[in-house]
Amino acid sequence: MDIFKGVLTLTEELNKNTDEFEVVVPEANREEMPKAEFKEQPAYLVNFANFYIAKYNQNDLEIMGSFDKKGNILDINTYLLNNINFSRKELVKHVLNVHDYNFKSLLDEVVAKSNIDPEIFATFEDWDKWYEAERNQIPGSLS
Repeated sequence: MDIFKGVLTLTEELNKNTDEFEVVVPEANREEMPKAEFKEQPAYLVNFANFYIAKYNQNDLEIMGSFDKKGNILDINTYLLNNINFSRKELVKHVLNVHDYNFKSLLDEVVAKSNIDPEIFATFEDWDKWYEAERNQIPGSLS
């Protein structure tokens, strides 16, 4: 019986000590994020971004890498990797909202080196034909 009396005394002692530490859970502050505002982008830039993302998904950016002298591809690809769950249409809209300057800079380098007018590239197929033409200009290697 003395053992049970000791347990009861210990339990009473613990209950006294826990009254000193009251746990208070604060009420959650709920804030809604503001709806994203998207900048209006020129059609040629949207077409280029759509083409770029398709090549990114195919792991086929080697040719594009030959144009990038300012590290734009790294910034763009990091964003694409972190937001891979967007549909391509949503991804184009979002990536251009954040990295339009990277796409413009990369496109400026493409224009300077290839002597093209990006505004006449109205479709994905136009960009794809250009890309294949660029690929065909690379001499084959003997390995």
